[in-house]
Amino acid sequence: MIEVSIITPTYNSIKYINHVYSSICQQDYHHWEWLVTDDCSSDETFKYLLELSQEDSRVKVFKNKENSGAAVSRNNSISKSNGDFIAFIDSDDLWLPNKLKKQIQFMNKNKYDFSFTSYELIDENSVLLNKTVDNHDIQYVSYDDMLRKKATLGCSTVMLRRTAFDDISMPLIRTGQDYGLWLKLLKTGVNAYLIPDVLTQYRILPDSISRNKIKKAKRQWQIYREIEKLPLLKSIECFCFYAWRAVFRK
Repeated sequence: MIEVSIITPTYNSIKYINHVYSSICQQDYHHWEWLVTDDCSSDETFKYLLELSQEDSRVKVFKNKENSGAAVSRNNSISKSNGDFIAFIDSDDLWLPNKLKKQIQFMNKNKYDFSFTSYELIDENSVLLNKTVDNHDIQYVSYDDMLRKKATLGCSTVMLRRTAFDDISMPLIRTGQDYGLWLKLLKTGVNAYLIPDVLTQYRILPDSISRNKIKKAKRQWQIYREIEKLPLLKSIECFCFYAWRAVFRK
């Protein structure tokens, strides 16, 4: 039976991590392992996860030696995973019950190696914000599409076929490491295919880095120049597409 390795980084996530676990347990696909790496939380997150792992053998918990960021945490979990598929869920997001099963069926039926789903936004109290990110005008995303941010791939929506890629590790940057990974994978020539159904709930928190447009723009430029090492003119071209979409995207 196909096994899915679910990858989660945590840091002071005690308020939400039990809800993440519940949403995984409620999946109608049960052959999974959940690998969580804690990034030196100062709350009860790590203690809770250790207790959970003693009750559920599918839960595998690790801890960084020092606070190192989400990329290091995710890479640690990926390196210890065993599944045929790699799925990501962050420590405050949620999955709808049919997410794993539907995504695996979609990928196997079409022989896809990289897929993502539409998602809806919720607030810190899990209340729907009546906003959906569905990328409705696309069927798939290529490397060039991703450079120009033609689509938004929520990290918690992505699933990868392990054998299709030599390296699934994220670049060691503090933010935007998931975007950096999507670029690295798409650069091999594969495409990322969209499941248009909403299968994930993405939580928006008041202090979220993703809400700071200036920091996001600086991160975007850093990825173009330092990670992808694009020429200056190419970087400017892609950044213009990114900026236009950031301003006019509904």
